[in-house]
Amino acid sequence: MLFCLGACGGTQPTPSAAPAAPAPPAIELAESWPLGTSLDHADVVDAADLWPRMFDGAARTIDLGEFYLSNGPEPGAPFSGKLEPALTALERAAVRGVRVRLLVDETFHAKYPETVARLAAKGVTVRRWDVAKATGGVLHAKYFVVDGREAYLGSQNFDWRSLAHIHELGVRARDPAVVAGLAAIFSGDWERAGGQAPAASVPISASGSSVRLAASPASMLPDGVPWDLPELTAAIGRARHRIRVQLLTYKTKARDGAPFPTLDDALRGAAARGVHVELVVSHWGEKDPSLRALAAVPGISVSIVTIPKGDFGDIPFARVAHAKYMVVDDAECWVGTSNWEADYFTKSRNVGVFYTNAVFATRLGRVFEDVKSSAYTRALTPDRE
Repeated sequence: MLFCLGACGGTQPTPSAAPAAPAPPAIELAESWPLGTSLDHADVVDAADLWPRMFDGAARTIDLGEFYLSNGPEPGAPFSGKLEPALTALERAAVRGVRVRLLVDETFHAKYPETVARLAAKGVTVRRWDVAKATGGVLHAKYFVVDGREAYLGSQNFDWRSLAHIHELGVRARDPAVVAGLAAIFSGDWERAGGQAPAASVPISASGSSVRLAASPASMLPDGVPWDLPELTAAIGRARHRIRVQLLTYKTKARDGAPFPTLDDALRGAAARGVHVELVVSHWGEKDPSLRALAAVPGISVSIVTIPKGDFGDIPFARVAHAKYMVVDDAECWVGTSNWEADYFTKSRNVGVFYTNAVFATRLGRVFEDVKSSAYTRALTPDRE
């Protein structure tokens, strides 16, 4: 009877509206991995696929702050065209009227001018920033902002090798404060590259989310964007159980020989209070005595990852683990562009995001475990030569 009253009456019920699509995540992990290795993850988007999609979605502006650009030495080199889809997507954007601006480091542009010249010929506006003259550092950040609504940052240089022969991690960010912060950094650096003093920036207000942007050096930050070095030490200081870090290099001395104990002291302090600290560092940094000294500390383990050449032969500046990230207690994490050396924090432009999110941090922790447990990684003993 109840069914008949509902179904047999003269007025049919109004169908309920379809459920709204879930909001896209504030932070999305992206990766690149050395071809021929087991470091790919099916549930993590490939940066080589993501970048062109983001560029093709641009309606108004694309601003890129990059260390350098390189699309490969010559046609036919092993996977040298891996960057090509991103480059052609930028060219398409410029053709359809999107304002595309590219900021690159002056020093490294001299080594890799060809790809920058190609984009300039297609309508991309280019500036070269002499960071060495300003601070003694480089434009080491790798990021871009699309339409002021989303951004990407990570360890990947705009280089075919980063997308085909190097282990890298980055993030797509949709959090408004993170995007606004990167846009403000780009705007100030663009003006510096043009010989102008940066205009006063509107303070970046926190969005109320668990995501925050930090950057370096401290002398060139917009209002509301904190210096990343104290943010890193604070995150290490909050650890209660476990810290996992993957880096290209780790050093306790600056290039001029000055001591740089800040991060080392923080990690040692964490171990002293019972936190288990694990580092995975590229073989490029294996010989530094900082690592062997750290490996001797109770509660701290250091591992070295070496990516094999495989069938690809000698590719300069490739076949390496280049990712830079930290996971704290499977609760919060950092993904950035800085190696853990003094000059990256005090002289060079770098950026990173801190994210307090257990699901994301746990997923990032599984990436760490996959690298550490892989056939390419071994423990570093304190007395290893």
